[in-house]
Amino acid sequence: MSITADRKNELVKEYATKSGDTGSPEVQVAILTERISNLTEHFKSHAKDNHSRRGLLKLVSQRRSLLDYVKSKDVERYQTLIQRLGIRR
Repeated sequence: MSITADRKNELVKEYATKSGDTGSPEVQVAILTERISNLTEHFKSHAKDNHSRRGLLKLVSQRRSLLDYVKSKDVERYQTLIQRLGIRR
C-alpha cells in the first residue's frame, strides 16, 4: 500500500520545481496521488478494510488542501499539475 523509495525518488525528480526540491506542493501532491491510487487498488480486493479507508480519506483531504493552496497562489500552476497527474476537477 505504501510506495517504495525508488518510486518516491522518481516522483520527486519528475515533479520537482528545482534540483533538490522535495517539499514543494507539486511533489507532495504527486506522492499523495500515488499513495491514493495504491489504496484504491487495495480496496478492490479488500472491500471491508475500514481502517485503511479512514487513512485514504485523510490522504484525499490532505491532497485537496495542498491543491487548494496551489490554486490560491497560481491558477496556471494548479491547472498544469492536475492535468499532469490526471486528477479530475
